[in-house]
Amino acid sequence: MRAADFGRLVALAAIWGASFLFTRIVAPVLGPVLTADLRMLVAGLALVAYFRLVGFDPDWRRWGRKYAFVGLLNSGLPFLLYAYSALYLSAGLMAVLNATAPMWGALFTVLLLGERLTGRRAAGLALGVVGVAVLSRPDAGTTQAFLAIAACLAASFLYGLAGVYMKRWAGEVPARGMAVGTQVAAGLLMLPLIPFSPAPAGVTVLVAASVLALGLLCGAVAYLLYFRLIVDIGPAGALTVTYLIPLFGVLWGTLFLGEALSMTMLAGGVLVVLGTVFVLRN
Repeated sequence: MRAADFGRLVALAAIWGASFLFTRIVAPVLGPVLTADLRMLVAGLALVAYFRLVGFDPDWRRWGRKYAFVGLLNSGLPFLLYAYSALYLSAGLMAVLNATAPMWGALFTVLLLGERLTGRRAAGLALGVVGVAVLSRPDAGTTQAFLAIAACLAASFLYGLAGVYMKRWAGEVPARGMAVGTQVAAGLLMLPLIPFSPAPAGVTVLVAASVLALGLLCGAVAYLLYFRLIVDIGPAGALTVTYLIPLFGVLWGTLFLGEALSMTMLAGGVLVVLGTVFVLRN
């Protein structure tokens, strides 16, 4: 891997790790629905503008339904679930639980695509389950915390399921179209939920800036970086970003929100990341 590719990989992990920090700042003020929807719409509009400049046509008529389906699985519902979880969990814990997504993906490729479950993958899944159990034990003391942890795992479950469909349609649907189409489609589909969301209260400059960061930085810029990495180092290489996201999620939460890093979180996080390595490694 070239130094430039490694730099982009680390930058992408830092950006996606920061998404949990920004969600923790925004969700208590705007509510989960508005947080998730603004994140997608800002990202989608930015990507629409960028692809217009470079002359790329997502071909909405041909691929619109697939964009909407994957958008709900890979963005709309997971972003909503993480925004809900941010009301009760730390950014670091959410980032670590997010790392279970490749494990769900591996399970779905076996169940839905007929791939073989190797011993290494099975070991990775087992490590992930143990890691989640370790992480959940001290934090699920209340009903709200338990439901928030379940919401994070459900979001990762949806990421894994969406990955199966993206893999199935990889040679058919353009990757850049999937990036912009999923954000716009999911953002529009979730608009009808906004009237049922509580009215925002106490919107500050920090909250507004965090919304823009979620959409522009963690959405538009991150997707462009990710697809550039896929071109330069391949899909398997790009997926190694998953190993680094929990590290940055915990780091940003500790530095900017004063979150404590317990030995339990450290042990559970190591097990989850190690399980992810086993699942993704060729």
